[in-house]
Amino acid sequence: MKTARDISRPKLSVLAAALPLTVGGAVQAADENLPDLASSTTPWVADVYYENHTARRSRAGLAKFRNTLQVEADRQMGDGWAFRGILRGSWDGVYQLNKDEYGRNAGGAITLENTAAPLLPPVPTTAGTPLNLTQVPHGGGINNPIGTAIGLPPTNALGFDLAANPNDGMRVLGDRWHRPERGAVFGVPVRPCDRDSRGCRDFGGYGDLNLRELETPEFNDRLDFLREFYAKKTFPLADGTELFLKLGRQQVVWGRTDLFRVLDVINPVDYSRNNIYDELQDIRIPMWIAQAEYRMGASESMQDRNVQVVWNFDKFRPNNLGQCGTPNVMLDAACFFRGFANLWDNGGTVANFSPVPAGTAGAWAATDFGPHQIGVRKVHLPAWSLSNTQLGVKYEGITQGGLAFSLNALTYRSQLPSLHAFSAGAVNPFTGGTGNTTPPAAGVPVSHLIAFDIHYPRVNLVGGSLDFQIPDANAAIRMEGALTHGEEFVNTARRELYSKNRVLRTVIGVDRPTFIPFISTTRATQISAQLFWQHIIDHERHDGPLGTVGIVDWEDNFIGTLLIKGFLAGDRVSPQVMVARDFRAKALTVAPQIEWSVTDDFKVTLGANFKYTNGSSHYKFDDARSFNPYPPFTTYTAAGQPFVPGSAGLPGFEPTARFRAGPIGTAVAEDDIYVMVRYKF
Repeated sequence: MKTARDISRPKLSVLAAALPLTVGGAVQAADENLPDLASSTTPWVADVYYENHTARRSRAGLAKFRNTLQVEADRQMGDGWAFRGILRGSWDGVYQLNKDEYGRNAGGAITLENTAAPLLPPVPTTAGTPLNLTQVPHGGGINNPIGTAIGLPPTNALGFDLAANPNDGMRVLGDRWHRPERGAVFGVPVRPCDRDSRGCRDFGGYGDLNLRELETPEFNDRLDFLREFYAKKTFPLADGTELFLKLGRQQVVWGRTDLFRVLDVINPVDYSRNNIYDELQDIRIPMWIAQAEYRMGASESMQDRNVQVVWNFDKFRPNNLGQCGTPNVMLDAACFFRGFANLWDNGGTVANFSPVPAGTAGAWAATDFGPHQIGVRKVHLPAWSLSNTQLGVKYEGITQGGLAFSLNALTYRSQLPSLHAFSAGAVNPFTGGTGNTTPPAAGVPVSHLIAFDIHYPRVNLVGGSLDFQIPDANAAIRMEGALTHGEEFVNTARRELYSKNRVLRTVIGVDRPTFIPFISTTRATQISAQLFWQHIIDHERHDGPLGTVGIVDWEDNFIGTLLIKGFLAGDRVSPQVMVARDFRAKALTVAPQIEWSVTDDFKVTLGANFKYTNGSSHYKFDDARSFNPYPPFTTYTAAGQPFVPGSAGLPGFEPTARFRAGPIGTAVAEDDIYVMVRYKF
């Protein structure tokens, strides 16, 4: 009998055997369903690739041992139809080889900051020596089940069961990219969900994965091993125009940017594979899409024209931000989600949460909450329906002067989650009920109970692109712009803790081949630069008693990228360096790489990415500890301010600073050195 351990360790040979069988099954399915297929003697054109990507990370050790087998197959079929398929399967051995960091043994017992220790009564110990602890274990805050410094009555509804939420297999939220610094952090379970189910939720294809699913991410119920699986045909029309159809699982590329996207938002992205550092073609999540192009050809003023309609009829799929406890967790967001979901399900301890004395701007006590009092309650994933499908239209053309442009419109679901606050039914710790008839005792904090549901709102986008050459400068210019309506942002000035805003995003890119003598005197070096700008329209921000409240994200943010790529030894050796700078986050990544094509079929790549930030204090923002959406229960006052709804703006890191630090700032401690080996059979 195979054990769970045996099943969770697929070997590369198993993948190698399974993929050709999968290809055969896919081909058979295509043969049975596509119209007017050619005879069985029509040849297949197929390539098979194997790749190993091994990465070592500072402070963590091995961060990736991914083995990938990919099959690319094409076939011409009857009546002008053609079939294209790309099948990919991978096994990442990091969960077995570094299980103390990412696998079944990840995490451990944690302690949490308690800055109110000097103001709280001493905690009795078994030895009889009273202690005032500045660090308390998970389960050791006020209202805790271990033994409290404040005697609450038996009817107390706060506190949680340590048997259901033990102090094991955890990390402190955000510990990889910031220190607590008197902030409201808490413990997050980090083991695979078959080893530890605490906080596991389906956020849309991630967040509830077991060890096997983490090791072999393409083999799931959404058939992610099918990277491409479509049929296409061009129909000539009587007036000389053409109708092109492409049906099946595919990627639709509307933009031409690197790292960050403006128009290219039809397919979601899998950031769990390698954060932002893999090519977009490798991390877009393919969807079942029907695509039609009406190709009108030339006119008096245009060299070419066409209209494209894209219908994404697949079930909704958001970006994969990575499951907490895995090597790549974009913005560290999934760790916040899992930790907050665990708080909702099982209760837990939150560091520095309640003011001492109550209602003042004093110190902050580590506080325990029971189940269903604080956290993430539910994830609202849009079910499949016709109204939940996504539709896009694009008109593109090339003028007689060589100016290429497009006009784009798309209605879709946001691929990023939005948190909607709701009342969890505030609990009075002094009566055990939901009334506030008993006033707070001196020195005892009032608990702030804030809970969320996760939503994926509908977004409408209009935009366009422009490409042209500047011959005198030997440069190509790329421009994209998009205006969206319906995106939602964390907004601590609103009772529901979010607001719906229009957003303008633009990018300008310059590509230029340039001779750089110290790199090569015979081959031009490719230089590509991009500048992204994001502007949130009707941005809301104002001062509260203790700090700024409002929309967490910057009103205007700029990100610049620079790629310098050389070609040596007859183009067999290609060194490059990529630099990305998030200007408002003051975060920088530098990614050098050298690629060596040993033969036409064998390639070796050595590289690294290093991150830098100019401190972290500028990330702090209102963390909602002082938020009061439901008076008189979760009430906070400061320096004699009356009990009023809203937030006082107490700044901290969690959970809001991640939106200001961005994908580079939140990964500042994740410097990687890697080697990739790729072989074409």
